[in-house]
Amino acid sequence: MPETLLSRWLGGSGLWPITRAALIGAPLPLCSCGVLPAALGLHRGGASRGSTISFLIATPETGVDSIALSYAMLGPVMAVARPIAAILSAIVAGLLTALVPESRPAPFTIPISSGCSGGACCGNKTESPANSKSFMTTTLKGLRYAAGDILDDIALWLAIGIVLAGAVATWVPPQALAAWGSGLPAMLLMLIVGVPMYICATASTPLAAALLLAGVSPGTVLVFLLAGPATNLATLAIVRKEFGAMVLVSYLAGISLTSIGLGLLLDLTLSRLDLDVVAQLGKVSELV
Repeated sequence: MPETLLSRWLGGSGLWPITRAALIGAPLPLCSCGVLPAALGLHRGGASRGSTISFLIATPETGVDSIALSYAMLGPVMAVARPIAAILSAIVAGLLTALVPESRPAPFTIPISSGCSGGACCGNKTESPANSKSFMTTTLKGLRYAAGDILDDIALWLAIGIVLAGAVATWVPPQALAAWGSGLPAMLLMLIVGVPMYICATASTPLAAALLLAGVSPGTVLVFLLAGPATNLATLAIVRKEFGAMVLVSYLAGISLTSIGLGLLLDLTLSRLDLDVVAQLGKVSELV
């Protein structure tokens, strides 16, 4: 993907690049760790910090696979509310990030295909189309960059974060949260447990169905569906390393505020409309 195109789509300030990043990331089936190399590649290729954070949140929170599974296991209401909430939370976090002043120079822009390609950035004349590299050569260099340069940057913190996130998932299983029921305290607990936990959007769906059947409100379950897949300890460490502490704060604030706010709004809306989400689950209990 040409960097000029990437910069035009996701670069710059304002609402639209951040919204575009959320819309691009929402259907992609990537987890919160799998999205890291893609997001860093976008940022180093010209995407703004706000757009990168928006992409980093929207992508793991939902996807075409998790939406289909949500319809089957959680019913139509949750299948619609989940992707809308994911996009909104990504946009809010991206806008909060855009408000954070630059505390250090932006990371050096490395082309997705390679380092310097011998063009004007190296002090040489720009390559003519006749001398451009073949598609296969460019693809191989891009793969080496993704699996080498970026992976080297995040490997240590990624490994530490996955181990710690696995420990959280082991010591505090989501099923144990059912005893907390519903309301703001339950949502805060879901947030506290979900943020450091490593769980993908698809794997979180049957757990969410179990929580619904156990009596947890749909809004509280929505908090878990957003906070759980959105991030984990590995992602937090890498966001801190790449963007700084203030961006990490805006990143967490965006996830936290929108998750709880949308969870409360969903419970209120269902109560006003007298809709029973559990009744829509049908035969989900047999699957769980």
